[in-house]
Amino acid sequence: MNRLPLDNPPELDTLLLPETPLEKQLLTFPEFRQGLLWGEPRFGHPEGKVALHVREVLDNIDQIAGLDETMRRQLRLIAFAHDTFKYAEDRSRPRDWSKHHGLIARRFMEPLCSDRSVLDVIETHDDAYYAWLAQKHEHFGREHRHKSLRALLERVGHCLQLYYLFFKCDTQTGDKTQASLKWFERMAPGIQWVAVREREWP
Repeated sequence: MNRLPLDNPPELDTLLLPETPLEKQLLTFPEFRQGLLWGEPRFGHPEGKVALHVREVLDNIDQIAGLDETMRRQLRLIAFAHDTFKYAEDRSRPRDWSKHHGLIARRFMEPLCSDRSVLDVIETHDDAYYAWLAQKHEHFGREHRHKSLRALLERVGHCLQLYYLFFKCDTQTGDKTQASLKWFERMAPGIQWVAVREREWP
């Protein structure tokens, strides 16, 4: 993977290689670029900056065999936006879920994108992980009790395959645990499993 130092914002264009007018437009917004340049190495994200994670997700999208161009464009747009507003998220406890980075990103994207599927996946992209945590760990269950698999499937049932593909591409990055993905693949009805990358995952 190309790990540019990203000391200079123009390098974002070289790293992410925007393909569509909307992808190119996103990289002109100062608050969007700020979000892509945010981040330090941490568990799950040893790459640090959001832009480097986005690059990994984009590379995973390109590894999906037989992906049609419409869904590829949707997945790329989700990848560009999904974590870009982590810097603006309220991380106090108890969590204020109205200030989660996924919802902030959705609100940013709404004037630019009318695709409900894209917007719903951007907003809920972490919810499968939270649902896994809630059923696995009592402590997290209390914190994420409203993040159930049933609620998620009701929310994204109209675009479940798209959600699954993005969750897989997002989860198979960095040093993220793969347990939540394997659980989702077992529990989500009707999804068509895909292989993304040949790699040993924790």
